[in-house]
Amino acid sequence: MKLSAPIYALKREAKAFSRQQNVPLHAALDRIAVREGFSAWSLLAAKAVSKLGPRELFALLDPGDMLLLGARPGQGKTLMSLRIAAEAMKAGRHAVFFTLDYTPLEVEDRFRRIGEDPVLFGDLFACDCSEAIGDSHIIDRLAGAPRGTIAVIDYLQLLDQRRDKPELMQQVRALKAFARERGVTFIFLSQIDRSYDPVAKPCPDIEDVRLPNRLDLSLFDKTCFLHGDALRFVANR
Repeated sequence: MKLSAPIYALKREAKAFSRQQNVPLHAALDRIAVREGFSAWSLLAAKAVSKLGPRELFALLDPGDMLLLGARPGQGKTLMSLRIAAEAMKAGRHAVFFTLDYTPLEVEDRFRRIGEDPVLFGDLFACDCSEAIGDSHIIDRLAGAPRGTIAVIDYLQLLDQRRDKPELMQQVRALKAFARERGVTFIFLSQIDRSYDPVAKPCPDIEDVRLPNRLDLSLFDKTCFLHGDALRFVANR
């Protein structure tokens, strides 16, 4: 069944209807879904995920969300995160890229690889390459961030490598509480275990996330996994 408009446009329409008619957003989303031939928004979203691009993924993220974005090296998870950040900034949102893996110049280069000039985003974009990156540093840096800011953390497993930082579970819980309180959306880039076999499974999933130490992956509201042309998106709430 073909949608009358891209999913991001339908969600925007639902938000406008919710404000105008003073009805809950979930009810407005379901109303749009019924019009499109689905009994609920969740079913419409599930049908549309196979055609998701950066704009659609951005539209599926809400303030306070925790998205886990995973892929094997070279499959485009960093570039996808920057594409989502670019979509956010085009919509007037702020974006911050926290990385222990790249320099600011390397991040600028990757923006240009996706056809974006980071200079044009002005004050909407910031890159943080501090060696102090961890939950406390990220929360302090985002203390004044406007609601709806996109914060990319490159990457999840690096938060677990510093002995002077809390255990990974504690850090992710602290960031989740901050996200809920301030309406910041976190995108955690994640490594995939080397045992993942694309022949057996075209796209990795939550079971393939590499975790040297314990972490409750249900802390993430949404997950997105990439491999080649395959994309797997799941909303847990």
